[in-house]
Amino acid sequence: MSAMREIVQSPYRPLGTTSVSTGASALTRTGSSPAVRVANVISFDVEEHDRIEAAVGLPCSPELKANYAARMEAATRRLLDQLAAAKVTATFYIVGEIARNHPKLVRDIFAAGHEIGSHSWDHRRIHQFTPASFREDLRKSKDVLEQTIGATVFGFRAPTFSLMRETWWAIDALAECGFEYDSSIFPVRHDRYGLPTAPRVPFVAQGREREILELPPLTYRVAGMNLPVAGGGYFRLFPLAVMRAGLRQAARSEVPQVGMLYFHPWEFDPDQPKLPLGRLARWRTYVGVGRTTDRLAQLLGEFRFRRAIDTVRELRANSDDLPRFQVDATDAASV
Repeated sequence: MSAMREIVQSPYRPLGTTSVSTGASALTRTGSSPAVRVANVISFDVEEHDRIEAAVGLPCSPELKANYAARMEAATRRLLDQLAAAKVTATFYIVGEIARNHPKLVRDIFAAGHEIGSHSWDHRRIHQFTPASFREDLRKSKDVLEQTIGATVFGFRAPTFSLMRETWWAIDALAECGFEYDSSIFPVRHDRYGLPTAPRVPFVAQGREREILELPPLTYRVAGMNLPVAGGGYFRLFPLAVMRAGLRQAARSEVPQVGMLYFHPWEFDPDQPKLPLGRLARWRTYVGVGRTTDRLAQLLGEFRFRRAIDTVRELRANSDDLPRFQVDATDAASV
């Protein structure tokens, strides 16, 4: 296997460009001030609890699956009420099978003013696909979501942030299937996902033939490392002050920055039946679940949020300011 190479570049380098450190690479942007305002995006990855990565391969009875499905809908509707009370609109990345089985829930989310994005058809990581089968999965999920809400779906988030070096070919597939943006590349080191040399700011991800706008989840740059603070287990485990610090650091960024946060409806259901996980997986999955609703309320009261698509429209109108990032196509194909 040949060595992996990541390339970060800006489309133009005129006089007066500013080099900004984002961690592993120096990004170059044009102009003296960002044309896109700093924005915080709140998003939810909607899948039933038995679909999570830690549960892959575990037995789950039809009765328990039905229970988790009902609890997913109830938890999502509680989140809709909480967002409405705070007058906040969000982006919901939804598994295609949920749109098929719970169409009214998806229509109600959309009717409340929230954006609907794809979270794949059945919550399998990109690693399980070939390029051809992944395109089929994308088209299937996008189609059922669009048929359900009667509107175009623009965004995608891969299960378990599984767009990585070895799945970089997915960039071309996403663009081919009509997605305008992706939010699957987490610029961190983790045992299940991550591409730590990717930009921490919105960037153009370049595939072999096509490209797509990328909104990476929020990280906090500290001690020369990217600390993941965007949501999920980090939201439940770390003190809320750490996420606040990440959002405030993003607000001070010299390049267009997006504080992209993510949560799951099952994380707001402390009374759900527990999966038979090992000790580490059980701790990762359930730590802090009892305090998520109150923590979310604090965030909604302290920061301004909007949908991902609202930020994407601004970024696309000013795309010359964005860095471009590419994993060498030959190397990516050989991984």
